[in-house]
Amino acid sequence: MSLLIKDVQLDSAPTDVLIEGNRFKTIASGIDETGHEILSGAGRALIPGFINMHTHASMSLLRGYADDLHLHDWLNNHIWPLEAELTEEDIYHGARLACLEMIKSGTTCFNDMYWYYHGVARAVEEMGLRATLSSVFIDLNDAERAAAEREQAVRLFEESRRYSDRLSFALGPHAIYTVSKTSLKWAKAFAREHGLRFHIHLSETEKEVEDCLSLYGLRPVQWLEKIGLLDELTLAAHVVHVTDAEIGILADCGVEVVHNPVSNMKLASGSFPFQKMERAGVKLSLGTDGASSNNNLCMLEEMKIAAMQAKVTHGDPTVLPAQTVFEMATCNGARALGLETGAIREGLLADCVLVDLDNPRLVPGFSLIDDLVYSADSSCIDTVICDGRILMRDGHVDGEEEIIAEARRYKKRFQ
Repeated sequence: MSLLIKDVQLDSAPTDVLIEGNRFKTIASGIDETGHEILSGAGRALIPGFINMHTHASMSLLRGYADDLHLHDWLNNHIWPLEAELTEEDIYHGARLACLEMIKSGTTCFNDMYWYYHGVARAVEEMGLRATLSSVFIDLNDAERAAAEREQAVRLFEESRRYSDRLSFALGPHAIYTVSKTSLKWAKAFAREHGLRFHIHLSETEKEVEDCLSLYGLRPVQWLEKIGLLDELTLAAHVVHVTDAEIGILADCGVEVVHNPVSNMKLASGSFPFQKMERAGVKLSLGTDGASSNNNLCMLEEMKIAAMQAKVTHGDPTVLPAQTVFEMATCNGARALGLETGAIREGLLADCVLVDLDNPRLVPGFSLIDDLVYSADSSCIDTVICDGRILMRDGHVDGEEEIIAEARRYKKRFQ
């Protein structure tokens, strides 16, 4: 199977891009059209698909359900009680809605942590996206529950082999305040044994830091380093409340830190210390968090707010420029997940997006990257390709009407 994109703008110049199978085969002008499916790129620019590095995809069903609350009130009194009622089928429908929203806004890959692994995996397979999936691991320091969580993690890892190469398995211990020390160490050992990512919320709130200091006499990053959990396969989400010393630890250990600016702002978790992280050499990528604490999964919006938040936090308009935040949303995510994608280059996986250059938000068009970060919204996304397959053409995804209708039923059910 081959797909030839003709006359598309790449790096400010028109060219042809040939995709064979699931990879970029040739990028050059005047590629012979014989034997290929042809996709016109006239009036469009080609960019890598966005990689959303921290999601709880099926929480799309909870969008707008419990807003304007403190994080621990939001979790303990609203979200977790409702989540306890959800079934695998519910999770499947929520994940389909999330995948649809991500495709519509140019995301081709996401890193997820949520309940009912197979419900999410089934949706991702059907929708054609790429994803790294982990089932939430929470034991609340209960030995019996911890044993069950460990057993489930092993079983799901084995069962994950049934899915395509677009899906990768990860360990997903929720946080240091919901997972025991024993389970955290077990999960990290299992992840290292099998070369898996270890996805965790870290230093998201002041309360998390205060509780850790009270229990262990150390801050969260310091404590995780002490018990041996930090390395280049650790994906740490949020990481808002950290000292200079902790930032140094993150850099030295090669931890992949995922910035979630909208969620951090909405829950008043705090201001991410981007400038200190960057200067220390911490590896940084970008995520939206779930649609119940954001409330959308649009990486275009996330890039803009990340840049704006960094500038106002540090009082410097040159901090986190457009090119840097664009890389956080693309190639940095690919690096964090160990994927051969995140750029348009021969030999890489064919995950890409065609942007409509005639959209008013992209006119007059001095700088495409600047426009994508500061001006664009999902209406600018014309076509989405993942793994060499067209998922959206001319702004439409096959079956989107049924997905929306099915998800809408949950409003009445949850009220």
